[in-house]
Amino acid sequence: MTDGGPGGFDLGRILAERGAERYELHARHLNHQLPRMLHTIGFDKVYERAEGAYFWDAEGNDYLDMLAGFGVMGIGRHHPVVRKALHDVLDAQLADLTRFDCQPLPGLLAEKLLTHSPHLDRVFFGNSGTEAVETALKFARYATGKPRVLYCDHAFHGLTTGSLSVNGESGFRDGFAPLLPDTAVQLGDLDALRRELKRGDVAALVVEPIQGKGVLAAPPGYLREAQELLHRHKALLIADEVQTGLGRTGDFFAYQHEEGVEPDLVCVAKALSGGYVPVGATLGKDWIFRKVYSSMDRVLVHSASFGSNAQAMAAGLAVLTVMEDEEIVANARRTGDSLRERLTALVDRYELLHEVRGRGLMIGIEFGRPSSLKLRSRWTMLQAARKGLFAQMVVVPLLQKHRILTQVSGDHLEVIKLIPPLVIGDAEVDRFVEAFTSVMEDAHSGGGLMWDFGRTLVKQAVANR
Repeated sequence: MTDGGPGGFDLGRILAERGAERYELHARHLNHQLPRMLHTIGFDKVYERAEGAYFWDAEGNDYLDMLAGFGVMGIGRHHPVVRKALHDVLDAQLADLTRFDCQPLPGLLAEKLLTHSPHLDRVFFGNSGTEAVETALKFARYATGKPRVLYCDHAFHGLTTGSLSVNGESGFRDGFAPLLPDTAVQLGDLDALRRELKRGDVAALVVEPIQGKGVLAAPPGYLREAQELLHRHKALLIADEVQTGLGRTGDFFAYQHEEGVEPDLVCVAKALSGGYVPVGATLGKDWIFRKVYSSMDRVLVHSASFGSNAQAMAAGLAVLTVMEDEEIVANARRTGDSLRERLTALVDRYELLHEVRGRGLMIGIEFGRPSSLKLRSRWTMLQAARKGLFAQMVVVPLLQKHRILTQVSGDHLEVIKLIPPLVIGDAEVDRFVEAFTSVMEDAHSGGGLMWDFGRTLVKQAVANR
């Protein structure tokens, strides 16, 4: 065993000696387009530390995080309860992942998760959101004996091959065929769902109660009626709550906004990790699990090498405890309502601001074609180069001028999605609204650095064609 001295492993020394090479290392050894993109839009910051809803740079400047690692940091970064749980589980030196015993932590986490969805009975633990969806797809096909899964246009369910088959964005799917025999329907279109179900080969519909891309909610009554149609045709409803679950929308699960909706399978990940240990969970009805694991011969028919590991289970238990003790769901509902109402009040003031929508702390800010001639000509120039450039023009000054991290909600969309840590409060709402108002004032003034940056984005978009 080494003490971390000369010749041993010393993480602090490695970071001190090589940390400044972060962008160069990434460009050389990882996805080379990521640092290129970050340099282009001015997001190539160097963050030194993080806590709660904030980052800090080397100069001590704070940055408000309104992205939460795409929803992973639900209870904020480095929550002390989760940190202690991980220290405790490491210090316990448990006999983890023996594969041939039953440790207590997975059962305890499953028990606690299922209290929030009492119509479900069992849980499978994997390592990510896409694995949770893959599990649901496999279980639905096996349990029903049918091959085809329906999904909604503009959906995002993950990027592994099965999840990609139910991804509603062609940009992610292009070049990766053949995929599974799945079919897209429009979110909210019950007639399209009926037509597909009549073919008799549909195993399930997988749906985000609120789509992450564009922040589009299922129409009132849609999930309940879809569930009835699916069950009538012996098919299942899969709720993808990877981003919307664990309090994000002001209820523990987003499907709970609609009375009478009880999905057969529910996919969870992201915030369950506490931001530390990757984890995914697929909650389901007892009969589905009993059909998949129908005999001892099939005991390992679906498994994950790192699934149910002690560190992930401890983090998940700590997260759920924090959510209860700190009333995280209620805070997300209250703070989200306040933020959405204050942003909605700006719609009539700024012609470039089209709509504010969402639930809880999952909010979409959509921009649209202005009415005045001068702004309209500039908007048209941006749209001709690449749709989505104006939203990116808003995101950049929010970071550069106001030190607030946000991002657009999807490629070719004029929508910014706000999914901050669920622990933010009035101070963060004030800071964001004031900064956003300032950016809107600059955009509507017709000049300044914002439109200069827009011209840079146009040149970049044209060059990439």
